[in-house]
Amino acid sequence: MEIKSVMDPAFSEYGKVLENYEGTELIEKMQETPLPEDVIYVPSVKELEELAVAKELQNRMYGGLPIQIGYCNGTNHKLNAVEYHRSSEVNIAATDLILLLGRQQDITKDFTYDTSKIEAFLVPKGTAIEVYATTLHYAPCSVGDNGFRCVVVLPEGTNTDLTFPLPEEGEEKLMTARNKWLIAHEKAKIEGAFNGLKGENISL
Repeated sequence: MEIKSVMDPAFSEYGKVLENYEGTELIEKMQETPLPEDVIYVPSVKELEELAVAKELQNRMYGGLPIQIGYCNGTNHKLNAVEYHRSSEVNIAATDLILLLGRQQDITKDFTYDTSKIEAFLVPKGTAIEVYATTLHYAPCSVGDNGFRCVVVLPEGTNTDLTFPLPEEGEEKLMTARNKWLIAHEKAKIEGAFNGLKGENISL
């Protein structure tokens, strides 16, 4: 699979590179976060949310709405699933990492998605990007044998436990957390997820 850079014009379909954010302190703080052999996601980390750049991200990116800053770290080489939110997500690469991205518009009426439509993009260390709300994404992939560390910024409460019942039909059956709709690949064996990814479970 071809891996393009987020600097490539092709990335504009999925998001954009953010400029003029001072993320040095945030990336330095990320070096203190765990780097497991699998993948860990923590939605909200107080130490990251107390940094000066947090207020800048809240005001400039989310128009003053409450946000959470967490991380997704680990080692991964597979697609496994795609998710989307009703809001943009900000990712800041604390290491080089690769994102596998698709378009929500390509999900079929029966909520399946053809993985051949996925594109891969390298996010170099220190790069901040906006991932649009309509962009399908999931855990980053590692570059080579190295692990990855990725800052994840979202509206407060996103990816936390559901507090209301869901119907078993319609788009709501994809919801696995607050503000999170997920479609999994059957080979990933994600408990409770809807297995709607068709085709190869892409591996890099």
